[in-house]
Amino acid sequence: MTSEKITALTVAQLSRALSARELSARETAEAYLQAIDHKEPQVAAYLSVLKEDALTAADEVDALRAKGEALHPLAGVPAGIKDNICTRGVRTTCASRMLEDFVPPYDATVMEKLHDAHVITLGKLNMDEFAMGSSTENSHFQVTHNPRALDRVPGGSSGGSAACVAAGEAAFALGSDTGGSIRQPAAFCGVVGMKPTYGTVSRYGLVAFASSLDQIGPLTRDVRDSALVLSAIAGHDHRDSTSVQMETLPYLSRLEEGVRGMKVALPKEFFGEGLSTPVRDGILAAAKTFESLGAEIVEVSMPTLSHALPAYYVISSAEASSNLARFDGIRYGYRASGCSDITELYKKSRSEGFGPEVKRRIMLGTFALSSGYYDAYYKKALQVRTLVVNDYNRIFEQCDFILSPVAPTAAYRIGEKTQSPLEMYMGDVYTVPVNIAGVPALSMPCGSDGDGLPIGMQLIGRPFSEPVLYRAGYAFEQAAGKKEEC
Repeated sequence: MTSEKITALTVAQLSRALSARELSARETAEAYLQAIDHKEPQVAAYLSVLKEDALTAADEVDALRAKGEALHPLAGVPAGIKDNICTRGVRTTCASRMLEDFVPPYDATVMEKLHDAHVITLGKLNMDEFAMGSSTENSHFQVTHNPRALDRVPGGSSGGSAACVAAGEAAFALGSDTGGSIRQPAAFCGVVGMKPTYGTVSRYGLVAFASSLDQIGPLTRDVRDSALVLSAIAGHDHRDSTSVQMETLPYLSRLEEGVRGMKVALPKEFFGEGLSTPVRDGILAAAKTFESLGAEIVEVSMPTLSHALPAYYVISSAEASSNLARFDGIRYGYRASGCSDITELYKKSRSEGFGPEVKRRIMLGTFALSSGYYDAYYKKALQVRTLVVNDYNRIFEQCDFILSPVAPTAAYRIGEKTQSPLEMYMGDVYTVPVNIAGVPALSMPCGSDGDGLPIGMQLIGRPFSEPVLYRAGYAFEQAAGKKEEC
C-alpha cells in the first residue's frame, strides 16, 4: 500500500488493517512522517516532530503483534497532540515564549491512556498561545495554515490539531476546548471535533487556561473515529477533582441506531444578525436532512445567547489571570535577565514571556476580580452562567439535541482579523455557551460555501449524551455520503 493510501485511511480502517497485519505499525508511522516532511512547509501544524520515538514505538507494536498479543484497537495508529498537553520528556510549550524550553517530568492522564493503547505519538501541535485565540495566529513560533486553503486560518486555539488531521499528517489529534477551541477549527478545516461533557476526560496534565471551562477532546476525519478515540481517553481520574466517576458510555455500540423519533432543536437566536448566508443555508439544509431521516425539527428560544459571550470572556479571563500567575520567572519557564530586584524580575519575565493576547486577557481578568469590580463583573457573569444552564435544561426537556452553526462564517484569511480582537471574539458566539454549561457538542462538516471552504454544524446535547450526538452525527454523515454518491 502506498504512503498516500495509508494516510487516506480513517482510524477505524487503519485499526482493521493493522489488526489483520495487512499493514505494519512501522509502515504506517513512516507514511505519516513522510506526509509531515512533504506538507509541513506549507501547513506548519507541528511545533515538534518525534520521528525516532514514533518509529521505536511502532516497532514495539509490531513486535507485540508478532507475539500474538491482543492489543487495543488504536494500537499502532499515529496521532498528533496539542502542545498544552504534558508529555514526559518532550517539550510542552503552549506555543509561548514563557514555556519555550519546558520539558514536563510527567505525562498527562490522556497521554498515559494513549500510551497504554500503544498509540504512536508523532509530535506536538501548534496552537494559540496558552489556548487564547481563534485563529492560531497568536502562537509565539509560527502561523498554521488551513490545508483546505493555505491563505486561510485553520481556526483556534487547536488549529494545529485540526490542520494536521485535515492535511493527512496524523490519523487523529487531541485538542482542548475552552470556548470552542476544538469545534471551531474542526469546522474551518472540515473535520470532526468533539467537546465532551465537562469531567468526562481528565484534565490532569492539561496546562490550564480556564479550569471550569477547559476540556480535552479528539479531532478526527469522521464520527466513528471520534467515538473510538473518546472511548480510549474518557474515564475517571482520581488526580483530577473535576473528573466524573461513572460507567463508560456506549460511544460506539449505538452508533448506527439513527435519529428516527428524535426531536432536534433549532434556537431562533442562532440565526440572527452576523450569520453568513452560506452558513445559514448549510445549517437549514442539515435540518432538512435530519427531518428526512425521521427526526422532528422544533424551533426553540435561547434568550441568554447574547449574554453568554461577555460572561464567558469575564469568567475565562478571570480564571486565566489566576492560573497564569504561577509563571513568574522563579520556579520554571522563561526568566528575564539583567534584573536588579525581584519585582523587576517578575515584571520583565511576564512582559517578555507572554504575548499580546495573553496579556490582554490577564489584564481583563485581573480587573474583573479586583476590589470594587468583582460583584459588578465576575459575580454577574456567574449569574449569567446559571441562566445559560437553565436555558439548556429547558430545551432538553423537550428535545434530544440542538442543531446550530459552529461559527458565523467559514475560515477567514490569515491576517484579516488580527487588528480587531473584538471581532474575533464575536466569532465564538455559538460555541461558548456549551462550555459555560459544561455540556457536550459535536462539530462536523455540513457543506461548503461559494469558495469551496468547509461549513461546520454543531450538535449540542444534555450532559453525558455523547452517544446520542454520535448517533445523530453518524446518521447525517451516512446520509450526506449517499447524496454525494448520487
